[in-house]
Amino acid sequence: MSTQVSGCAVTRERRTGQGRGSAGYDVRQNGTGPDPERTAPADAGTAGDPDARWLALLMHAAFFLLLGASLARFLMRHPGETRTPWIIGLSAVLAALYLLGPVLGSRPTPRRLTWLCTLVVVWMVLVVLAPSFAWCAVPLFYTGLRILPPRAALALVALLTLFVVAAQLRLATGFDPNLVLAPPAVAAVATAVFVHMQRQAVRQRDLAVRQRALIDDLLRTRRELAATERREGTLAERQRLSMEIHDTLAQGLSSQQMLLQAADRSWDADPATARRHVLTATGIAERNLAEARRFVHDLAPADLAEGGGLEAALHALADRETAQARGSLTVRCHVEGSPATTLPDRVQSALLRIAQGALANVTEHAEATVAALTLTHLDDRVVLDVADNGRGFSPERQTPRQAGGVRGHGLPAMRARVQQLGGTLEIESAPGEGTVLSAAVPLTTHPDTPSAPDTPSAPDTPSAPGAPPAPPAPEERA
Repeated sequence: MSTQVSGCAVTRERRTGQGRGSAGYDVRQNGTGPDPERTAPADAGTAGDPDARWLALLMHAAFFLLLGASLARFLMRHPGETRTPWIIGLSAVLAALYLLGPVLGSRPTPRRLTWLCTLVVVWMVLVVLAPSFAWCAVPLFYTGLRILPPRAALALVALLTLFVVAAQLRLATGFDPNLVLAPPAVAAVATAVFVHMQRQAVRQRDLAVRQRALIDDLLRTRRELAATERREGTLAERQRLSMEIHDTLAQGLSSQQMLLQAADRSWDADPATARRHVLTATGIAERNLAEARRFVHDLAPADLAEGGGLEAALHALADRETAQARGSLTVRCHVEGSPATTLPDRVQSALLRIAQGALANVTEHAEATVAALTLTHLDDRVVLDVADNGRGFSPERQTPRQAGGVRGHGLPAMRARVQQLGGTLEIESAPGEGTVLSAAVPLTTHPDTPSAPDTPSAPDTPSAPGAPPAPPAPEERA
């Protein structure tokens, strides 16, 4: 049976923000953006717009300049008239009312609307008494457009323009079409420019709100992606730890259990054999203790931590398994070729764990007398063969273990290790003919590249290259 494994690609979906409308966001959700239902431009105040502040200051200055010029013209043209005190008093009232406007704010509150109506009425009275005050209408255009809703503002502009035309005709000695057409044209241009500026300001504010919403969405997505990566890293680490524990502590505890049970059965009849079993179990316990301490330290295999690399670790593993078997199993180790560069730590650790798990299966299931570890260094990959001459099995007849079962984690763990490194795992076996397990890991791996799923196939060769005659590899049975 051959099993092809490679890295799996993880796809992530990006959650979109909630509360989005047709424009991709809802700025009213947190109260930070303009309300599209509000038609009044009062919200487009001068508080956060430097251009609007400069325009407001210019209009205020123009109003007082025109008011002063109109009053000076009236006093120069009509000195000593009975209406002069009224003109001066109304001019002072109009100036005071205009100064009161910024204090009341820019929102169309009832008090603000009352102020605007009073201001317009006083101006109209002045225009009736002295038509030269009609020039003050231009700053009043700006005031009305800034405070009132669009329709009310346009109505006010039309009313003010009508008064300006009437005042100009009163000052004229005869009918002049220019006096009738020029004020409406100026009013139309001023209104159009102001409305365009307001709409531009609204667009800029909406764009700023959209940008803030987009930045918030990106930050939220970034946090979610980081949390997803942390969860995936946690799951991957859990899987790795489960494989590490299975290949070391669990296998060791299983061997100790078998040895102690054998010692218990032969305790009375053959004390010497029972003592040998107990001593062997003690050696396994010492090795498991070293592995447990290594887990606590850095989770590196104890054999690799002792120095010498993968070759030395495999030789030590073969010697240790042979010694623990006490003549019932001989494990040989062969190394062919030499690596061009030092193998990565991940590759060395994975191959050593595969060899440990495979030999544990040989000891427990195969009833073999000879096993062989063969490490072959090729140009583009490194291959580990584990072979034994045990009873063998039919790989195609193997069924997956039931979920939650205690045993049956060895071969899946080996497949997962090879999959993480982008390699392949092949198992060749037949009843009575032993087993050969071959794990090939490329020296340049692409663990994130998806590949075909694991599929079993019939064995095509009787044994792995470099293995001794008739030795087969780890087998795992129900």
